[in-house]
Amino acid sequence: MMTQSSSSQFWLTRPFSERATQIFLGVLFAALLIVTVLHLAVPQGHSLHVNAYTVNLFGKYLSYALLAVAVDLVWGYLGILSLGHGAFFAIGGYAMGMYLMRQIGDRGTYGDPVLPDFMVFLSWESLPWYWLGFDMAWFAFAMVLLAPGLLALVFGFLAFRSRVTGVYLSIITQALTFALMLAFFRNEMGFGGNNGLTDFRELLGFNLRSNDTRLGLFIATGVALALGYILCRAIVTSKLGRVCVATRDAEARTRFIGYRVERFQLFVFVVSAMLAGLAGALYVPQVGIINPSEFSPIFSIEIVLWVALGGRATLYGAVIGAILVNYAKTIFTGVMPDAWLFALGALFVLVTVFLPKGVAGLLLHLKRRKKSETLPKEATA
Repeated sequence: MMTQSSSSQFWLTRPFSERATQIFLGVLFAALLIVTVLHLAVPQGHSLHVNAYTVNLFGKYLSYALLAVAVDLVWGYLGILSLGHGAFFAIGGYAMGMYLMRQIGDRGTYGDPVLPDFMVFLSWESLPWYWLGFDMAWFAFAMVLLAPGLLALVFGFLAFRSRVTGVYLSIITQALTFALMLAFFRNEMGFGGNNGLTDFRELLGFNLRSNDTRLGLFIATGVALALGYILCRAIVTSKLGRVCVATRDAEARTRFIGYRVERFQLFVFVVSAMLAGLAGALYVPQVGIINPSEFSPIFSIEIVLWVALGGRATLYGAVIGAILVNYAKTIFTGVMPDAWLFALGALFVLVTVFLPKGVAGLLLHLKRRKKSETLPKEATA
């Protein structure tokens, strides 16, 4: 229950008074600090040294964690099971990739100062209109948020206005990302076709192959995750969040008492898409490539699995799930690459049967159990 003092706080600062948010931010910034110190201060060859590859890998996990938080916002608190959030992630990634491609300039294989290498190879004579402006960082960074946000706005307006919900909405979101994947595979689209965008060199003048730049991207991704988490907590603990939960649990009743449910759904859906786009933009310079496989429906289903494993409607559970599953994926694909999909399927079944509330639900259960065991002893004493 929200107290009078917490309800009077500014909505964006309210999460800082929550115990769970304080713990999450403390753990996150402690992890950022420890990795930074172990990378910079511990000499190479020491068992505690964190090398640049591992820093890059952790940065990738954090970008996935931000994506999982975006999905948990709409699925956990609004009841919208989106199987197409990979599309927003990929669009944000392509916006960043287009900026990085323009930064190459005449240092490409064909030495063209304007056209990327793949356009020269495919005999393009001029830059497509939708590539204009991506040589400017501020424009590209704005498009990282605006492009997925605009797509979500149009898609959400049509879907929520028509009252498409439940499994039908899930199928439509998956159809959306599948259609985009097919479109981006075409060379005529001007996004590099099957190979996508790669061979990035610089970001804001910093060499992407430098260890310092990789560390900077890792820290920036951690800060973005913290800000995204705070924004989502601020939303779900506000009046808007309470309407969202009411919509999730009883949409017809919420409409009946006078709320324009579709407006709340649209706003939160657009915010979630923009966060997913930001995650994609942070992901691309760290992995060095963006291609149409990020639009794959399987990838979007994997994101839902991260949230389910970590614990739906908790936000921090989504972060735990994203990191655990992707760490397991790194291990499995290195040791038994053919077994990964079977392991992923088995994990989903096990979580559904034995951990319906995910890892976060298990932690809460253990905490309550410990508290209930402590109370009788205190009463006896």
